[in-house]
Amino acid sequence: MVPAQVETIGLRVAFGSVVAVDLLDLAVQPGTAVALVGRNGAGKSTTLRVLAGVLPPTAGEVRIAGIDVARDPAAAKAQVGYCPDVGGLIPRATPWEHLALAAKLRGLRPGWQERATSLLDRFDLLGAANRITAGFSHGMGRRLSVVLAALHSPTVLLLDEPFDGVDPLGVEATLEVIAEARAAGAAVVVSTHLLALAVACCDEAVVLRGGRVVGAAPATQLAGPVGEQHYRSLLS
Repeated sequence: MVPAQVETIGLRVAFGSVVAVDLLDLAVQPGTAVALVGRNGAGKSTTLRVLAGVLPPTAGEVRIAGIDVARDPAAAKAQVGYCPDVGGLIPRATPWEHLALAAKLRGLRPGWQERATSLLDRFDLLGAANRITAGFSHGMGRRLSVVLAALHSPTVLLLDEPFDGVDPLGVEATLEVIAEARAAGAAVVVSTHLLALAVACCDEAVVLRGGRVVGAAPATQLAGPVGEQHYRSLLS
């Protein structure tokens, strides 16, 4: 069996007496996509922050592309492209400046500009490439965050609420980026409260409630009215 590209074993994250993620086991194979779905506060964003290496786990094991995140966080982060749920953008910087900084920090070779231009164009941001992001709408910020996550063609793509407030063109572009990442062998984890889009882009849906997994199934089983009803029953 092919080793998981993303793996957590007994992941636990606590903030004082509040347990945000409780004993989460997750495995995402190369070329596949898993959706984390659930209500606000279910632990979706906290899980992605741990996978991205921006939040340390309280307990458990986390591996990214076979790398133990606790032992070599820098090497693990190098494999990841991460779109956070909020923030992450520099208000006084332009999209092009964001991309140039990302390319420098990741040591991308000359020629990255061509991919950056293509992504900006796909997400309808090329015309705003030299505008500071302070004036961006929420949807524009979401689109730019996905562009930044995908720039270096990571082996692990983590997208936290990438569809939130995004117009149909941005949704379509995000779905294309996910499909291309999977075709290149990347593992993708998407957090979203939009069940229909989770079904559209992922192989499996993991339903979280109170930091625990309350259900996991092929995403297609949550499609349509019957799937929606089953999903709601897991959350109640």
